[in-house]
Amino acid sequence: QVQLVESGGGSVQAGGSLRLSCGASGITSSAYCLGWFRQAPGKDREGVAWNYSGRYSRGGGTYYADSVKGRFTISQDNSKKTLYLQMNSLKPEDTAMYYCAAVEGLDPWVPYCPRTASQYNSWGQGTQVTVSS
Repeated sequence: QVQLVESGGGSVQAGGSLRLSCGASGITSSAYCLGWFRQAPGKDREGVAWNYSGRYSRGGGTYYADSVKGRFTISQDNSKKTLYLQMNSLKPEDTAMYYCAAVEGLDPWVPYCPRTASQYNSWGQGTQVTVSS
């Protein structure tokens, strides 16, 4: 059973930075994606960034929502099975609960990550990010 634990949220002023971490355990698949999603009050959960890991692919794959491209960076420490989200140039509209999610059983040769929350079956408890103007 996959377990995900997020940390690193907090309050910051606009233009500031935060780094989120997600410790993952129980992943056994040869190909999987770990992703960051966020949900603001009254809004649907939306994808932010995703990272693909595949046993036979030549490289991984990282993907970003248009709203965070150039500001957020997703990375993964495979030895620690830890996912990170470096968030720079934060805006008030980035305020949300941020969740780490995992989906296994993907193609181990072709880098690809699903983009929608419904396609992920393991979730962390979330960490709050608040950006003030």
